[in-house]
Amino acid sequence: MSNVRLLDAGTINKIAAGEVVERPASCVKELVENSIDAGATRIEVEIINGGKSLIRVTDDGSGMNREDVSLAIRRHATSKLSSVNDLQQISTLGFRGEALPTIAAVSKFTIQTRRADNELGTKIKIEGGKNVDLHEIGCKVGTTVIVEDLFFNTPARLKFLKTTATETGKIHDTIVKLSLSRPDISFKLINKNAVLTTPGNGKIIDTLSSIYGVELTDSLLAVKLAEENFKLSGFITKPNFLKTYRHWQTFIVNGRVVSSKIISKAIDESYKSLIPKTGYPLAVLKIDVPQNSIDVNVHPQKTELKFEDDGKIFQLIYRAVREAISEKNAYNPQEHDLKNIAVAPDKPRYEPLNLDDIKPKKIFSPKPDPKIDDKPASFEEFTIFDDELPPPEEPPDFLNETEIFETPPEIPQPKIFDDEPKNFDKSTENLQPLGQINLCYIVAQGGTDLYIVDQHAAHERILFDKLSNYAGTIPAQQLLIHRIFKCDSRETRLLENNLEIFSQLGFTIEPSGENEFRLIEIPLDAADADADSMFREIISALPEDSAAEIDDERRADIAANIRHAVLAITACRAAIKAGQELDLQQMKSLLKDLSKTSHPHTCPHGRPTIIKFSKEDLAKMFKRT
Repeated sequence: MSNVRLLDAGTINKIAAGEVVERPASCVKELVENSIDAGATRIEVEIINGGKSLIRVTDDGSGMNREDVSLAIRRHATSKLSSVNDLQQISTLGFRGEALPTIAAVSKFTIQTRRADNELGTKIKIEGGKNVDLHEIGCKVGTTVIVEDLFFNTPARLKFLKTTATETGKIHDTIVKLSLSRPDISFKLINKNAVLTTPGNGKIIDTLSSIYGVELTDSLLAVKLAEENFKLSGFITKPNFLKTYRHWQTFIVNGRVVSSKIISKAIDESYKSLIPKTGYPLAVLKIDVPQNSIDVNVHPQKTELKFEDDGKIFQLIYRAVREAISEKNAYNPQEHDLKNIAVAPDKPRYEPLNLDDIKPKKIFSPKPDPKIDDKPASFEEFTIFDDELPPPEEPPDFLNETEIFETPPEIPQPKIFDDEPKNFDKSTENLQPLGQINLCYIVAQGGTDLYIVDQHAAHERILFDKLSNYAGTIPAQQLLIHRIFKCDSRETRLLENNLEIFSQLGFTIEPSGENEFRLIEIPLDAADADADSMFREIISALPEDSAAEIDDERRADIAANIRHAVLAITACRAAIKAGQELDLQQMKSLLKDLSKTSHPHTCPHGRPTIIKFSKEDLAKMFKRT
């Protein structure tokens, strides 16, 4: 008896559903793309419970007659291909004929549709892949698809879905990208109430404004490039308008929303040295290339494609984006202080040393230690000892914090050198500052060792530990002028679900309108002038899960993650900046406070605060051994 057998149609459809319908957002994408292919000008999507309980997609497209809808629910039945040669010239979003039957195989599925030349429409109901009902019905021209109890008969797939808030966010992102690809179509997303509505007037600027707020338009830069067989258009944002997640970048190739590492890499390279490594600009890029130069038949979800010449596409996009950023008057660095953004180049750049330009300068150093054998001989005439220095000025208030707090939660610590024990010792407790380099780094001596300290990262660690060790609510200061923030639906949902946590962290926020919030108070140590950008950065860093819809243990984890993210950003924004001049007494106070923290060798984001060069390291570098 043979061990090889043919699978039945039901099992085949369930297997296919695992590729096509990964989650509710995948289902929404397939149904909306069908509506677009049907010529719809208005598409409405309603969801309940993150799409797990209900997905309803209604359009005013061409609709189907009874014969067409009966065939559409069968696998590999499509109106968009007639032969294999058509795969080279696909102009529709769907073409596989898999979406409807696979969705119907794992849900309670209903289609109601009518063509304009038919008096009556057709309604068909399917449950778990089996036809339950088919009859005529009176309805509007167009199609309505209702998907209920998604994955009800595949509990393993249902178990691995994320929380309702996460699945809702994925659906929202899907509709956003599709609406940006087709600004001529009016989209509406309903989750209890309308959370997203686009005008459908064909203007991408109006679509962007309806999604992200009118404030975005002031930061937009147009991208245009037209060459033989290649056309690029769209918008990017100035380097001052960033978020910490990449999914607000939308790439449209021949009308299809796609994910592309080549395009993402080209944008990243274009902004290199202008933005921090964790920031991403908005990008909506529409690319038109010959259809036969791409392959969209790579994955059942059709979100990936292959270019015939990746290198050429990379170069063209890089050039176009770089030109948009570099346009005269497109970006004024005087309007936005970028000195706080420290982005290290991939390779250090060295210039030849011109000895004629060197002028004698006073060198400040501690008195020589008679216990040290290797005493400097030829530099003594340039040395001024501590007792010859003028009395130091009083250090500013932010350097006077000397309290010792309880140990904050452990965070990952990066290694500075391979030999970790050598570089993490208690000699940092009595560092003596020697001066500043580039108004950014403090050079200090500890015993026979040399230390270089990042002044911003060091003060960031001090403030973070101070904020972390408040037992209750962090003290707050009221803003003289309240800040009003326009948010998209994702940000609104995150803020509404976490208002109590924000209040405990020193941020008093209250709703002031639809998708609008008023910031009234900020933590005492935060800078008032930096409140806007600080709060925007905090919103971008919030985790997707909603603390209101999960169990107590997971809620505590999310609250802890939010607390760490908010305090890290607050400390970063309030800390002294690169480019700020410090005198020796201020440096000494900063190093003293840093030595009292629990993790003096890294900032809250994991960057090193101190780099150590031992006597042996210096001797090796100068080839004295």
